Amino acid sequence: MPIENSRIGGFYKLSVSERRELLAEIAELSDEQVEAWANSGELDEESADRMIENVVGTYSLPIGVATNFVIDGAHYAIPFVLEEPSVVAAASNMAKRCLANGGFSSDNDDPVMIGQIQVVGCEDPDGAMESILAAKDELVSNCNEVDPILVKFGGGCRDLSARVIETGSGRMVIVHIHVDCRDAMGANAVNTMAETIAPRVEEISGGTVILRIISNLAVLRLARISAVFTPEEMSDRGQDAKQGSEVIDGVIQAYHFAEADPFRATTHNKGIMNAISAVALACGQDWRAIESGAHSYASHERTYGSLTKWSKDDDGNLVGSIELPMAVGLVGGAVRVHPAAQANVALLGVESADELAKVMAASGLAQNLGALRALATVGIQAGHMKLHVRNMAVTAGAEGEEVDKVASMLRERGGRITQTSVIEALEEIRSD
Repeated sequence: MPIENSRIGGFYKLSVSERRELLAEIAELSDEQVEAWANSGELDEESADRMIENVVGTYSLPIGVATNFVIDGAHYAIPFVLEEPSVVAAASNMAKRCLANGGFSSDNDDPVMIGQIQVVGCEDPDGAMESILAAKDELVSNCNEVDPILVKFGGGCRDLSARVIETGSGRMVIVHIHVDCRDAMGANAVNTMAETIAPRVEEISGGTVILRIISNLAVLRLARISAVFTPEEMSDRGQDAKQGSEVIDGVIQAYHFAEADPFRATTHNKGIMNAISAVALACGQDWRAIESGAHSYASHERTYGSLTKWSKDDDGNLVGSIELPMAVGLVGGAVRVHPAAQANVALLGVESADELAKVMAASGLAQNLGALRALATVGIQAGHMKLHVRNMAVTAGAEGEEVDKVASMLRERGGRITQTSVIEALEEIRSD
């Protein structure tokens, strides 16, 4: 179950161990789950060696927790795994700014994935396609015989479609099976079904089947999240509606830039995936599949554009939404092997793939607003560099307490933070 309250005041001020203890209490985590966070080598070499080939060790990244998220009335503390500063802070900040209207709302599709079967060498591709469609019920039934457990839990092959495409190798018949994967990402189930019916497809079509594999452009498995942000919430001046309205206008103008220009849209969507991929990685998901599906969907049947939409309603509120494929699962994969992934899922308290999908989509919408708001006001570098300064201090040679001293000195002085200014601050501290 999700936590009771994601509004954790002063969370960033706590030490790392204090944050772990607090979250363990709030989310009722076990000692083993907390230990998976505490131990930088949380994935033992034996487990790692079973996951991929030629293992030589493991590689750790920070786990941060975004707070303030309320989705469909439930509170979530969301784990992010990434190396980039400002992402967790921005997502937490923006999640707090839509609470006046209840936070985020979801409207997800059923977890239906597409499996593709490529048929070549048909004498009459159009006739072959029609013959395959005429045998749809038989082929769907054959698919479901392969995975009775999935069918038992309410999933299974739901439909079959086909089309003829023109390629450099001639006309091909492409068959799509539509598989409800329930709480699995679905690759194994879909691929097995496609391989199973391939011989029968050849018989019906008179052609030869080549590829039989899942598509990561999961247009039947879309996650949708929306939220409303009042001018007061968007203000930096204590509920100043006028200043908040100016910020909203700037956000919408920045969005319109991304909507109209693929060069901007690419970076715009990268910022969205800063959050979504970070949560996917934290929860043991195939984030490469999610990334490819998202960017493909951004150009699906249109010019590459924004995955989000931003507008202003009649009351002057900022209205944001996101829609993208979200092929995630809680059954199988790294989420069942990696101790830290298990701890992160336990922190979230999600009980279905649908719930995980909406959490990830909400994180992407929040992060996108954080970036747009920064770009429309002080610029992206101001906030980013304030959080990045500790890394810069370490690069300059700062050790122990020197890191925080350098960071504090430069934040108090304000102005532009550069590597040169970091080095000078470190030298000044050491000379005192």
